[in-house]
Amino acid sequence: MTAIDSLTASFQADTQQVINTVLIVRERPWRDPLVAFEPFANEPGSALLHGDGIGDMGRWSYIAASPVHVVSVNATLQTSIDGVHIPGDAFHILKDLLAQFPISSGESPAPFCGGAVGYIGYEMGRAVETLPAPRPGATDPAMSVGLYDVIAAFDHKQKRAWVIANGFPEQDTHQRDLRAQKRAQWFMDKIAGASARPIKTSTATWHADQSQSEIEASINRAIAYIRAGDIFQANITQRFRAAKPKDVSAWDVFRQLRTAVPSPFGAYIATTPDFQVLSASPERFLHVDTQGRVETRPIKGTRPRNNAPEVDADLATALKASVKDRAENLMIVDLMRNDISRVCEPSSVSVPQLCEVETFARVHHLVSVVTGQLRPDVTCSDLLRACFPGGSVTGAPKIRAMEIIHELEPAGRGPYCGAITWMGFDGAMDSSIVIRSLVIDGDEIIAQAGGGIVADSVPALEYEEAMVKLRPLLSVFESASFETTASS
Repeated sequence: MTAIDSLTASFQADTQQVINTVLIVRERPWRDPLVAFEPFANEPGSALLHGDGIGDMGRWSYIAASPVHVVSVNATLQTSIDGVHIPGDAFHILKDLLAQFPISSGESPAPFCGGAVGYIGYEMGRAVETLPAPRPGATDPAMSVGLYDVIAAFDHKQKRAWVIANGFPEQDTHQRDLRAQKRAQWFMDKIAGASARPIKTSTATWHADQSQSEIEASINRAIAYIRAGDIFQANITQRFRAAKPKDVSAWDVFRQLRTAVPSPFGAYIATTPDFQVLSASPERFLHVDTQGRVETRPIKGTRPRNNAPEVDADLATALKASVKDRAENLMIVDLMRNDISRVCEPSSVSVPQLCEVETFARVHHLVSVVTGQLRPDVTCSDLLRACFPGGSVTGAPKIRAMEIIHELEPAGRGPYCGAITWMGFDGAMDSSIVIRSLVIDGDEIIAQAGGGIVADSVPALEYEEAMVKLRPLLSVFESASFETTASS
């Protein structure tokens, strides 16, 4: 029986897992995670989840490399583990696989001490709901998540760092301990050999998939659907593409992105040598602690920052007072309350923060917070499935909004508007919406942004809001030029 056969059999078995924890924790001298990740940057299956060091959401960074298993889903929604097809729902398969390696987090100094790390692309919504086939341009794989037995954790607040290993996939306690010791030492040696390297910069020309007039026409069509009663809101986006300069690596582009767009949810996911997801997201999608407490923080409403303090403050005040932006936000809060209620305890869902202004490096955002308590019979994988894709990047009602997005947007979204997540073997999870992000697919770099369209949206203003979000992404090259008419 192969390892995959064993995994498949274990998915079908209804057995009680016993937690038998082996957790090797080694504290290391503090290093900047962007330096510590250098030896891993070109390795397929490596990932850096990079916090900006600001507040609780940006406090932690994690390095994961050399996954034990990789769960991937292709463009036709077929799921595989390590390249071998596994029948069934990808979210359920991931849930069952995580359950094979249960641990207690009590000995860990960090919220994440090993488990799954990866991205779930927007088109994975088709695995949850009946939706049209993806547009050309949707990426393959639609989902790629590795399971990691060893990680490095960096606490930006206390300037402390650890390597944490759990010895999976070994099941025997002694063998797990030996593996954990060996893997921890390997990881520490890799990080110890890391050295800072200057960022290589280059130039690029960005081409818009659609002209401004075409985007505004799509927004007008979305408004017509809203006024006809089809939907209340739709998130309509626009896409820019550029040829990847041959003299810079994806890792160089990511480091430029982190300079241009500081944010709590930075992520570099190297799926293959030719496919990387580079994210600088400000938006938490779903967070779950080991006690099953859930938080989601939908963003709707944006104003640019201004260097003049008085003007900047006025922009934030105007955002807070905007009836239109508040309406956008309230609709998505309602949607997220409904989504997490599917898997949370009755009456546990609440909204402790509604439409508050939060300020980031480049923009002010209107942010709400929805919380709940998971039912004992569900896991973070169930929660992710119940809420995917996030309401802030679809609209409401979700399914009809996604059908209209499919009609109005000329290309698939790929990882953009999906989620990047870590999911712990201990049941905890944190995830972000993949916005303010770049995707490198072979020789092409893709940037995308949009906004929520409601009945009183003004197409020209919605176009400009998207450009406010896009310009920092497009500026990652030291001398970039922009073609804003549609290219073939």
